[in-house]
Amino acid sequence: MTADRPCDSRLPTDDRAVRPRVTGRASTNRTGGREAVVSAPMPFTSEQLLKIRDRFHYADVCPIQGPRAFFENAGGSLTLKAAVERTAELMAFPDNQGRANAASRYLMEVIAQGRNDMKLLMGASSGEVFIGESGTELLGRLIRNATLASSGAKILGSHLEHPATYSAGRRWAEVAGMTYEQVDFDTASTVVSVEHYRPALTPDLAVATIIHASPVTGMHVDVKAIAAEIRAVAPECFIVVDGIQHAAHGHVAVDDYGIDGYVVSGYKLFSRHNFGVAWVSDRLATAPHDQLAGAPANVWELGTRDASAYAAFSEVVRYLEWLGAEVSDETEPRALLEAASAGIRDQEQDLVDAMMWGTGGLPGLGQLDGVHVVGPEASEHRSGMVSFWIEGHDSLDVVDTLNAEGVRTHARKQDYYSASVLEPLGIENCIRASASHYNTRAEVEQLLATVNRLAGS
Repeated sequence: MTADRPCDSRLPTDDRAVRPRVTGRASTNRTGGREAVVSAPMPFTSEQLLKIRDRFHYADVCPIQGPRAFFENAGGSLTLKAAVERTAELMAFPDNQGRANAASRYLMEVIAQGRNDMKLLMGASSGEVFIGESGTELLGRLIRNATLASSGAKILGSHLEHPATYSAGRRWAEVAGMTYEQVDFDTASTVVSVEHYRPALTPDLAVATIIHASPVTGMHVDVKAIAAEIRAVAPECFIVVDGIQHAAHGHVAVDDYGIDGYVVSGYKLFSRHNFGVAWVSDRLATAPHDQLAGAPANVWELGTRDASAYAAFSEVVRYLEWLGAEVSDETEPRALLEAASAGIRDQEQDLVDAMMWGTGGLPGLGQLDGVHVVGPEASEHRSGMVSFWIEGHDSLDVVDTLNAEGVRTHARKQDYYSASVLEPLGIENCIRASASHYNTRAEVEQLLATVNRLAGS
């Protein structure tokens, strides 16, 4: 295996990474008759990017393949070194929780801190947080228990959703004798909105699911507005949100949403595999659910908890607090997380702009004949991801070519993960280039160089 090395080989190569930070501006980009409004985000400086990338394992090298640019963040982010170190440290402990010894008490403190940090990141002042096998498992569990606790008659979701929610919705609607319905999304914007949910809302709605951001299109939706519309028609409905794709790219504030469940996955949020995190409202927390007989009504964990998972999540929050301090003068923990979220958004928008409109003298995806972008070329809903396809090329072959040339992407196709999104769009398959805030414009150049060659530019 190739060892980690200093992460400085793919830093920005033009002056956009070091220009003064300016917000709220827009410029018009014209190339070959194609026009788009391009935002002017505030990307990180080269010095900040060096420090950011140094906190992650394998920022510019695959431990098996060697040097590569990593644009497969929607499939799982890079992992914080601190999360790996804490995991290894705590998994070596022989002691269990709830025992009368110092090590056990320490583990309980770690878990308590992890819970506090989970609520801090999610912007939750009430409710309960707990870990599970994965984000998918937790979404299924929340939907199951919400369904069985409701006296309603229908479960509602959308075709934009991941099968983690619609599979559970279909199954438990059938078990509970309810109907299940999925609303369409707008195929032009690739966003689902209040307007799509509204015609399907009825007072007898038992459970509604919302995806915060699509792992196929990268578009995020207005959870607060959709949830408010659901509440207005069906106030007793349990609302469960899939935040797995969104959490690493945008602001999370469950206190503002008026929902009952929100789920994230550790491995997509700069941590590791083998755990997800769920937040449930006080109402859902005490609804009948699977638990040990005699346990308090609001306890959802089953069996011994993995203290290292809680500790790894805390390291994510400590990292985001550090990042918030790097890009702002804030000092309060929640304000630091919000500052980090704004910085991440700006960096990722700059990377999307580079993908779409070019960098390093290379035309972007939005400027190349024969290259088609999924969704609008410019959208306020896009979160660090551009999916596209190239005329005359199978997307799976393009992904293989990119990988051979040191650029990691992924193909989405009409399988059980993505068909519900791609079929309405009339797309057989596409290449997903998903960036995160530690990516650089120089890495985008690598991506564009191969795409330009394949497109005949």
